[in-house]
Amino acid sequence: MRFTHRKILITGGNSGIGKALAEALQARGNRIIITGRKQATLTQVLKDNPDMAGYVLDVTDSQSMAEFLDNMRADHPDLDAVILNAGIMEAEDYTADVVSTEVADRTIATNLIAPIHLAAALLPHLRSRPEAALVTVSSGLAFVPKAENPAYSATKAAIHSWSQSLRHQLRDTSVAVYEIAPPLVATELTPGQSTWEQALPLDAFVQEVVEIMSQEHVPEEILVQRVNFLRNAERENRFASAFAAINGQAL
Repeated sequence: MRFTHRKILITGGNSGIGKALAEALQARGNRIIITGRKQATLTQVLKDNPDMAGYVLDVTDSQSMAEFLDNMRADHPDLDAVILNAGIMEAEDYTADVVSTEVADRTIATNLIAPIHLAAALLPHLRSRPEAALVTVSSGLAFVPKAENPAYSATKAAIHSWSQSLRHQLRDTSVAVYEIAPPLVATELTPGQSTWEQALPLDAFVQEVVEIMSQEHVPEEILVQRVNFLRNAERENRFASAFAAINGQAL
């Protein structure tokens, strides 16, 4: 499905990749709906982009999700596409004397369980549309994990696998399933990440993604050039060197 002149929901659209994608896709003639957990940042994005619609949504809260879904069904019966972008990334230390699973629990709830629930709720509507799309957001770390962020890497690997299964199940419906797998991008997904020299500038990442999404035939995996180092590491028999590179190890 070509992502032009569509109505698109983007979760986590109040900051980072989600916000930049929302603005870039709107510039391509799409009508955009965003969600965000924080009212203040959501309000600012909507102020800067008055043609967007927006809802406060905590994807891990069942009541918040139920209220949001009621609003979506009432306000946007012409929804064409959903981009499941909301996510978090935090470090974990399994060498500590007492290992906490709070980060893992929070990460799995946000990055894996929430998109599954949201997709399950919205797919009946999407299947009723003549042409629709469900877009997941995994990561280059789905293919080569970052050891400092085991739960994050694992959830993104799970999202990749889940996307493949959904694509197969929905192959005879009107819903196409796509997966965006970002490399390291200059956002505040983790503190200070937006200033890292090795991070791909956000504008450059989004420009490349939106160019791909605006093609007549969008590939199942939406990959910018920078992420191929990780995406293709295993198939090119260089997983060990890629793992060492992103985890600061000398070979």
